[in-house]
Amino acid sequence: MSRREAELVPLTPSNPVGVAVRRPHVRSRASLWVFAFSAAVGFLLVNVVDPYSGATAATFSPTTSRFGTQPIQKMTVEGSYTTTVTREAVSVKAKPKPPPPAPTKSTSSSSSSGGGGGAPAAGTPDPGTAQAIGYKMVHDRGWGDDQYNCLVALWNRESHWNVYSYNANSGAYGIPQALPGSKMSSAGPDWQTNPATQITWGLGYITGRYGTPCGAWDHSQSTGWY
Repeated sequence: MSRREAELVPLTPSNPVGVAVRRPHVRSRASLWVFAFSAAVGFLLVNVVDPYSGATAATFSPTTSRFGTQPIQKMTVEGSYTTTVTREAVSVKAKPKPPPPAPTKSTSSSSSSGGGGGAPAAGTPDPGTAQAIGYKMVHDRGWGDDQYNCLVALWNRESHWNVYSYNANSGAYGIPQALPGSKMSSAGPDWQTNPATQITWGLGYITGRYGTPCGAWDHSQSTGWY
């Protein structure tokens, strides 16, 4: 036995040496069975006295925080949730096309060089009519059908190619509406009844003042007279 295992005791007649022998502590198996049986009986007694003690302890779980021990309650809500995202419909319309530009009228500057006039086509005149005489005279001067078209449009507006047309307000007379009508006597003495005389005078007047029948037509379009 080592010194740690020996223990000094006072000398006695029964122990003249003064050394106590260490005795091991032995726990009997019977005492262990008694302890286990007592614990089981105590657990059963607790449940018999308060059968809900276990459920109560499971419901509240105390926790320790800086504010002390507080019970924590938890609640779980079961269910399913969906999120629906909608987009507004967008309609796209085509950009409207701009209207075509309005045709512009010819100015007097174009009429001085002959101009186009934009007069509608008059077609071929009936033989023996005043327009047939005018058609021949226009081509005799070297002009084309475009100038004849302007002449027909111009004198349709003035007199409708009536040899006896008279304007009581102004005193204009004949196919070209000469003002006064007696001016046409320079083309012939029969200026009052002969369409050829009136057309001859009228073409001379147009040439001297506007250059061509289309020049006179353009001026009439912009001012209402020629």
